[in-house]
Amino acid sequence: MKLTRDRVVDAGLEVLAEDGLAGVTMRATARRLDAQAGSLYYHVADRAHLVRLMADRVAQRAYDAGTRELADLPDPDDWRSAVRVQATTLRTTIREHAGGAVLLASAPSLASTGALQLMERLLATLARAGVPVGERAVAADAVLSHVTGFVLQEQTAAPVGPPDVDGLAGLAAAFPLTFQSMGAGPDDEDATFARGVDLLCAGIAAHLDGRR
Repeated sequence: MKLTRDRVVDAGLEVLAEDGLAGVTMRATARRLDAQAGSLYYHVADRAHLVRLMADRVAQRAYDAGTRELADLPDPDDWRSAVRVQATTLRTTIREHAGGAVLLASAPSLASTGALQLMERLLATLARAGVPVGERAVAADAVLSHVTGFVLQEQTAAPVGPPDVDGLAGLAAAFPLTFQSMGAGPDDEDATFARGVDLLCAGIAAHLDGRR
């Protein structure tokens, strides 16, 4: 089958899923395609270009998913709902790609067009909310960091064996507030994620109220 840029990016994402971001090399990607590494340079300039294209692929899918969900909002001026939609669709898309959280967390430093597109839309949402220009990037980064950090935990969670009851009892006694908080939170990861986004939005809203 003829090599194309899309096929090279697909192969890069497969390597990412199996070997992590550090394992994404031109040689590993070429092996995935049963091709010579040199042939990939007709389609991508180098490894950095390949990783940027991979980030663009994931980010573009998240952007498109967000666009569809935003179009269904009953009140387009409800900035909190718009933030929730963007955060939720980004999380859903990243979870579809093993290693996607690390990839997207690195995307701004890679100058990924897709990641910058996500940031631009979120900044526009915060601008409509009235967040001052000097604080928008901080607020947007907090939201996006919540998404990538949350998915990173989901994608790197390792199976554990039977709990050490005695050990847990000792830890609970030493760190009572931590264990109390763990037991008082939402019942599932989706609810926990949504609650985190809501708290961030509440903090932004409270900050805006304090400035008025």
